[in-house]
Amino acid sequence: MAAKKMGLQTVKFQNPPSILATASIVGPKEGQGPLKDYFDIILNDNMYQEKSWEKSERKMLKEAVEMAIKNSKVPYSNIEYFIAGDLLNQIISAGFAARELGLPFYGIYGACSTISEGMSLGAKIIDGGFADNLVVATSSHYCTAERQYRYPLELGNQRPPSAQWTVTGAGAVVISSKPKNPRITYATTGKVIDMGQTNSNDMGSAMAPAAVDVILQHFNDTKRTPDDYDLIITGDLASVGKDIAEELMKWKGFDVTNKYSDCGLMIFHPEQDVHSGGSGCACAAVVTCGYLYKEMINGKYNSVLLVATGALLSTTSIQQGETIPCIAHAVAIENL
Repeated sequence: MAAKKMGLQTVKFQNPPSILATASIVGPKEGQGPLKDYFDIILNDNMYQEKSWEKSERKMLKEAVEMAIKNSKVPYSNIEYFIAGDLLNQIISAGFAARELGLPFYGIYGACSTISEGMSLGAKIIDGGFADNLVVATSSHYCTAERQYRYPLELGNQRPPSAQWTVTGAGAVVISSKPKNPRITYATTGKVIDMGQTNSNDMGSAMAPAAVDVILQHFNDTKRTPDDYDLIITGDLASVGKDIAEELMKWKGFDVTNKYSDCGLMIFHPEQDVHSGGSGCACAAVVTCGYLYKEMINGKYNSVLLVATGALLSTTSIQQGETIPCIAHAVAIENL
């Protein structure tokens, strides 16, 4: 019998795993945004002294992991698993970083939902008694994502208002069995939701139904309400998707307006010309590892529901005329 299972899709952790430490690295544009003071490293250029954008992304991911482990004060040899993924084909940022880190590695893919997927799986490993310490990480890079999912930057294509700006950055979280706040108390695994959206320049509209679906399932499984959280935050719906999510929640009887935000709206100033807002694996990751973690340590928030969101498309699926399937995973993070 699954004693820790609640309802259809949620796990309640018996011994809630701790977030011992985090680390965040961002690019120059992100370093000019409203959360600049929360990031550990702000790059001076998007190349990061590498020969390609892809190598720059890999370097950010590797160094974020090393920094998080150092911040946790857990000996490197005591980190038992490395769980990571990214947006590039065959998750090469994570795989090549794992080659250099030398840690037992689980490569995962949840598109921009990867940080909450990884934290959910990592917390299950810790609470299940299979490890005492592990690290979860993810990354994205504006320049690598644009030429993989849309158009190479050299073409100078015009972006519509609904388009988002892929966050350049990497975030890492050390999860442990050691009792320390904040802790991961619940994890609700999302389902793939596809409402027929086909526009890769409007990810917010595509992902909003998946975010709402997993939030409602979390409330149904746990019997919690928005009142149980100081903040409910989605990963990268940005302005278009956030408005849709709020309306869908109201239709279902939940008004989250006063405590709902989105990482894609928080990371940039409107005047930074990012159109709808931020996106990418690093969007939720650096906001979580930078802003959310530090403000939970400071006591501004005691209970946060993180709902990172992801669009599971690829160039291959778009060329075949497929619609955009989406996913979201919810993780409750609390000071106990």
